[in-house]
Amino acid sequence: MALVLNKVVPDFEAIATSEIKFNPKNYLGKKLILYFYPKDMTPGCTTEAQQFRDLYAEFESAGAMIFGVSRDNLASHDKFRSQLELPFDLIADTEEKLCHMFGVVKNKIMYGKKVKGIERSTFLVDAEGVLRQEWRGVKVAGHVQEVLEAVRQL
Repeated sequence: MALVLNKVVPDFEAIATSEIKFNPKNYLGKKLILYFYPKDMTPGCTTEAQQFRDLYAEFESAGAMIFGVSRDNLASHDKFRSQLELPFDLIADTEEKLCHMFGVVKNKIMYGKKVKGIERSTFLVDAEGVLRQEWRGVKVAGHVQEVLEAVRQL
């Protein structure tokens, strides 16, 4: 089932760091940011995570919770989170259920070969659980600030 802007995000459960069983309904009353990224410990993903980390207090004061999502497992996420001192949790989508639900799995060309990967994307869900904004094919520079502005306007 593909997600549609201005519609309620369907119920799902996913495993996150801090032993969290993530379910969007558990965060009703808060704005929710789900950002999908290709891989822990890679340059662009590290920069993006650091930018969310550095603006975390501002997101929090605007009533938003942040969750990063990739296909990496919990052990990788724990290491990545610890190394970068991330104040938010990371969801391990090893079976790509969320990636497919949010439509972020894309065919890419790497080193001349076709590979399936995650298109860097961010989704903003309002306090009622409705998908309000999406950014796809994200370039890291300036993106997190743009998301923060959208959260403040919501």
